[in-house]
Amino acid sequence: MAELNETIHQTVRLRIMAALVTLEPTGEVDFTYLRDLLEVTDGNLGAHLRKLEEAGYILVNKVFVERKPRTFVSATPEGRRVFQEHVTALEAILKRK
Repeated sequence: MAELNETIHQTVRLRIMAALVTLEPTGEVDFTYLRDLLEVTDGNLGAHLRKLEEAGYILVNKVFVERKPRTFVSATPEGRRVFQEHVTALEAILKRK
């Protein structure tokens, strides 16, 4: 049986990954969009993104758009793989009798 991924299992990080894996493999979302979607603070989101980035599950791309800094976030292939494994482990737990 697949095991739960402790990095992803935390509620905000699980929601971040769920949002990112729904995108096309090369898709990315803006930090502000993600913050508003998850209804978290900038600092809270930043801390969780850092943890996921350190694990290699997401990429954070900082660019300037019209002289303003913008941060974009995407799931890595590894992040997509471990998220699917985590979902499989959750499904196995739910199906146990």
